[in-house]
Amino acid sequence: MAAPDFWDDQRAAQKVIAEVNALRDVVETMHSLQAAQDDLAVATELAAEADDMELFAEANRLLADLQKRLEDFELQLMLSGEYDKSNAILELHPGAGGTESQDWAAILLRMYTRWAEDKGFKVEVMDYLPGEEAGIKSVTLLIKGHNAYGYLKAEKGVHRLVRISPFDASGRRHTSFASVDVIPEIDDDIEVEIRPEDLRIDVFRSSGAGGQHVNTTDSAVRITHLPTGIVVTCQSERSQIQNRERAMRLLKARLYELKRQEQERQLAEMRGELKEIAWGNQIRSYVFHPYSLVKDHRTGYETSNVQAVIDGAIDPFIDAYLRWQLALQQGKVSATETALELDV
Repeated sequence: MAAPDFWDDQRAAQKVIAEVNALRDVVETMHSLQAAQDDLAVATELAAEADDMELFAEANRLLADLQKRLEDFELQLMLSGEYDKSNAILELHPGAGGTESQDWAAILLRMYTRWAEDKGFKVEVMDYLPGEEAGIKSVTLLIKGHNAYGYLKAEKGVHRLVRISPFDASGRRHTSFASVDVIPEIDDDIEVEIRPEDLRIDVFRSSGAGGQHVNTTDSAVRITHLPTGIVVTCQSERSQIQNRERAMRLLKARLYELKRQEQERQLAEMRGELKEIAWGNQIRSYVFHPYSLVKDHRTGYETSNVQAVIDGAIDPFIDAYLRWQLALQQGKVSATETALELDV
C-alpha cells in the first residue's frame, strides 16, 4: 500500500485494502480475546481472594461473554472456501400454494434481512415481485459484507413451514414451501464467456408500489441467457444503464455457479457419490402448530424458539452446518449422519 503506484489501478487497490482489513480484523479480534481472557483471570482471582458472590457473578458474566466471542471467532475462521469471503446473492421463490407460500417467502425475507442487519451487512434489493394478495412472488437480494456468502451458503435449499393459516377462515393447518438460492458475487476479473447473440434483453416498467424496494420507472431490465434459459432481472436503480449493468453481474454470477456445480457433479460421479441438487431438497422445517420447533434436517440442530429464529436468530443453524461440512471434509461423518450424532 505504500508503493508510489498503488492507486494507479483503483480496482486492484480496493481488493488489497479489503484483504488488509479482513486480516486486520482477525488479528485485532485475537488480541481482544486475549485481553478478555486476562480480565477473566483477574476477576476470578479477586473473587476467590475476597470470597465475594457479586465478584463471582461478574466473573461468570465475563466467562459467558468470552465463550460466545470465542465461538463466533471459531466460526469466522472456518470460512476458508474460495468464495466464502464474497458478498452473497440470495434469491427467494415461494413454492406451490399461492398466497400461503408467498407469505412464507416474505417471512423468510424479513428473517434474512434482520440477520444481515444484525451482522452489520448491507442489504440491497435487486429485484422484487410482490404477491397479488400478500407476500412476495420472488425477490433477489445482494448482501454485502465480509464472509456473507460463507455464512449464507448454509441456507441454500427448501424451507418448510407448518402453521395455522391466517388466510384460512376455517383455521386449518397448512404446509408451505419456499426455495432459497445463494450464490457468491464474483469479481469482475473472473472470466465468464457471455456472447451478445446468446442474450435477449427486455426493458419494462418496474412492478410494485416503489418506495423501499423498486422504482416505478421504465428502467427495469430483464436478461435471458438463451443457451441455459437463465433469466435475471434488476429493477432497483433509476437508470436503465445501471440496472443492465447489475443484471449482467448477476447473470455472470449465475453462469459461474452453474459451471461450478457441474464440475462438482462430475467429481461426485467419479467418486461414486450421489448428490441431488434439486427443488425437493428440504433442509429445514419451521413448525408453529401443533408445537413449536425449528429443525435442520442435515445437522439435526433444533430449537423450540421459533419466534427468535424468524426474527433473524439463525447463527446456531449456520454454526451447526459449517461444523457438519467440516466433519464431512475430514471424513468424520458421512452425508447421511448429522453433526449432532457425532458431537462435532
